[in-house]
Amino acid sequence: METFHRPSFFQDIQSRELNGFRVRKRPYYMGNESQDLAPIGAVAVEHDGDPSPPMALSFCKTNKNAHILALTDEGGYIGLYNTRQKFPDSTHCEENAEKAKVSEWVAHDNAIFDICWIKEDTNLLTASGDQSIKVWDAQEKKCIRALMGHTGSVKSISSHPTNQDLVASGSRDGSFALWDTRCSNSTHQKLCVSPITAMHEAHLSCGRRRLRHGKAESMSITSVLYLKDEVSIATAGAVDSVIKFWDTRHLKGPVIQACPYSESSAKEKRLHGISSLSQDLSGVFITASCMDHRIYMYNVLQLEKGATKTFSGGRIESFFVKSVISPDASHILSGSGDGNAYIWQVSKPHMDPITLKSHDGEVTAVDWCPSEIGKLATCSDDFTVRFWNIQRSNYSNTRSPSSIRKRVMAMPRMKCRKLFVDESSSTKSDTENQPSNDVSHVNSPGSSRKCEVSRLSTPESQEKRISFLNSEVKVNLEKTPEAEMKSPSSVLNPPSSLKRKTIRDYFLVS
Repeated sequence: METFHRPSFFQDIQSRELNGFRVRKRPYYMGNESQDLAPIGAVAVEHDGDPSPPMALSFCKTNKNAHILALTDEGGYIGLYNTRQKFPDSTHCEENAEKAKVSEWVAHDNAIFDICWIKEDTNLLTASGDQSIKVWDAQEKKCIRALMGHTGSVKSISSHPTNQDLVASGSRDGSFALWDTRCSNSTHQKLCVSPITAMHEAHLSCGRRRLRHGKAESMSITSVLYLKDEVSIATAGAVDSVIKFWDTRHLKGPVIQACPYSESSAKEKRLHGISSLSQDLSGVFITASCMDHRIYMYNVLQLEKGATKTFSGGRIESFFVKSVISPDASHILSGSGDGNAYIWQVSKPHMDPITLKSHDGEVTAVDWCPSEIGKLATCSDDFTVRFWNIQRSNYSNTRSPSSIRKRVMAMPRMKCRKLFVDESSSTKSDTENQPSNDVSHVNSPGSSRKCEVSRLSTPESQEKRISFLNSEVKVNLEKTPEAEMKSPSSVLNPPSSLKRKTIRDYFLVS
């Protein structure tokens, strides 16, 4: 199957430098008129005539299969739907379901709270209330692994960004665990897998730590995310508004924490749990749906600043209501307890959100299609899943936060800062006398081959934030691990060296 390959950070910079700042146009929303945002289709969730509340949904990740939506429900079923199916009438949900359904099978004997596509959309991960995680062959509808070890309902799962045999999970028992699906318990139980490691009471509040029989809700892990540095995990719980970041190599305690409130104000305010976490495709931004009816957005490289933006307008009244940031980090989609779904522009957090009106019950799980711009899906306690296409003929030039962060301008006749340190002082001195728009030859460390690169400048804000930009150095697009380890961008594109840095190395931890 086809895979969507994003250009690296510096390939993106080079492309913008040579070809101008032509940013892919994104949907422009023309107000809040509900008639402009009617669903393009809807399917009913039922089995043998009995309706079942949908619990989780996920679009395929590859371009070829991005129109296929996986759906789970309270009855333990998995259903695959073709969202490109033409729906003549959104009111005939039962008929639409039969037309759009690709396949369906019983996966668990309990509700399935989370689902995730892995391995080029050939496998599915499911997290269930039966305290297990299963790996499915999506084509054969066959369970190929069962991850056993949690003592409570498994609420959230997330796969490693590059090695999808590695899985992180969060449970109602208050622990999160790491798994390797290639490791079976024994030759007699080839299907069963035990966790590699687990962190118990990861989000247990200090006030409840001494309780002998604490309630499950007070320590439940509601969401886990594997970060793009490939060694860090973000977790959130039902007890407070704190996001904790962990180094999977040393699970003694969180590396750093993020909270929308300062320590002093948090003591005065009632702390609310987090229902879900999400991250954009680049991994720079993380959003948290909080039970105070707000969605908080964090910059992974500036967690010490707290939430950078806040979005309000929906009703997050249960831990089943989820939100997700769009792959390009330009919009946020959220369910709500009032029967609507809402969309915010990340660049305009104070504007009223766009309202998607059609459901008759609490809107719970939501998801963006990764490659078909404007397509999304919402599900509700009204036993339906609705598909939307919010792309418009009119577009704006609004850039996503990640595209703004990557924008690098080359100013003519100016000496430009470099992003990597060159150990050769003689080469450094030679480049200082060249104009910023010249092309120079740089020798890669450990190699005699030369490559051409453009001299780039960085925004003044980045120069102040990144201390190592105080010296003028050269860019090498064919980066070595040693060079990458000195750049904050390596948290997104980590080096292959064993001396890999984690997210901890880019924050000021007291």
